[in-house]
Amino acid sequence: MIITQEDRNLFHNSCDKIIEKERMRQGIGTLGEKTLHAVLKHYLDPREEYHEKRCCGFVADILAEGEITEIQTRSFDKLRRKLDVFLENYDVTIVYPIPALKWVIWIDEETGEVTDKRKSPKKGSYYHAFYELYKIKQYLNHPNLHLRLMLINMEEYRLLNGWSRDKKRGSSRYDRIPVELEDELYIASAPDYGFFLPESLPEEFTSAEYAKSARLTLRQAQTALNVLTYLETVERSGKRGRSILYRARVKVS
Repeated sequence: MIITQEDRNLFHNSCDKIIEKERMRQGIGTLGEKTLHAVLKHYLDPREEYHEKRCCGFVADILAEGEITEIQTRSFDKLRRKLDVFLENYDVTIVYPIPALKWVIWIDEETGEVTDKRKSPKKGSYYHAFYELYKIKQYLNHPNLHLRLMLINMEEYRLLNGWSRDKKRGSSRYDRIPVELEDELYIASAPDYGFFLPESLPEEFTSAEYAKSARLTLRQAQTALNVLTYLETVERSGKRGRSILYRARVKVS
């Protein structure tokens, strides 16, 4: 998808409206636990009458014009029961926000003190969705299922309650505040997963070569190739030493 200035303005307006609403309700500096989810729901459809609609024994985030939108920030495995029912009767779009750039702010639970924000060295990409997509891969080739990946710059508030000496390792995420919409990728059907085949890949490639081309860790690359093999975007073509060889079955986007 091509992000226009109008899209960015609409996103900023949704951020401003929802964040100010949460601050007024709970007080400055005490945003709710699902701010990112609330902002996305407003951005995708500002008509509140279509939010949190009961459908087929479940609650859909958005149900409008006969289509369902589910915003899932993590734990895709929790979607399975909904998808079993929703996909029989509706087109379903799963929206997954990915931190493009992230600034981390720490909260001391005992004092309430909040640190200055610091930019994380990690940068998100669409490929990072595969960790979650693996959990629902059996649904990804369903004709009624679509995917909307959103790269968003955000601030992440974390509680200093971890097990390490500085209380950061193993800490809990308190909230994520969206700042700016960077880009979007819409996957309408299984053939669109050809997007995830970098042009730099050779005709046959190993998971290590895929990892290098997609700028992933080896484990992330193996997860992605597991999903892409299931979707028949790639296929196994042999071995090179101990390494499995893959080749594309669809044209590279």
